[in-house]
Amino acid sequence: MPADQGWQQPTPDEVRAVLKAADMTGGSASKFLGLSNTRVIRRWTGGDDQIPYSAWALLCAAAGLGNIWEHQNDDFSG
Repeated sequence: MPADQGWQQPTPDEVRAVLKAADMTGGSASKFLGLSNTRVIRRWTGGDDQIPYSAWALLCAAAGLGNIWEHQNDDFSG
């Protein structure tokens, strides 16, 4: 869900699962996100630091989970 619509911080297990689904290592995720080192990824997967929404959204997209930043309209009544 978009950040301004009640997004909740993912758990370290969820971060690891999305990295796995995206077929990324800490190193490849760092490069993908434009980070200078892999320690940041380790801090997210270890629960030592929180992943920013923008990084989470990009990783979710890379994992095939869609663009979580786009509003999802649950009203199908037309």
